Amino acid sequence: MKRPLLPLSARRILRRLRRRVPPPLRIPLGFLLILGGLMGFLPVLGFWMVPLGLALVVLDLRPAARKRL
Repeated sequence: MKRPLLPLSARRILRRLRRRVPPPLRIPLGFLLILGGLMGFLPVLGFWMVPLGLALVVLDLRPAARKRL
């Protein structure tokens, strides 16, 4: 049996973002999350933002779009 790439909670969040956030805003929002995650040592930001930003950017890439969450 194949193991899912993302946990169920992450898949739900990405589905919700795909439905509610317009495509022109998803890529800049993803890059902002990645940049914020790189400063995860600061108290407000966290390293959890990097994978979420990458997943958000990948939603709009054509080769990755074939593989649905």
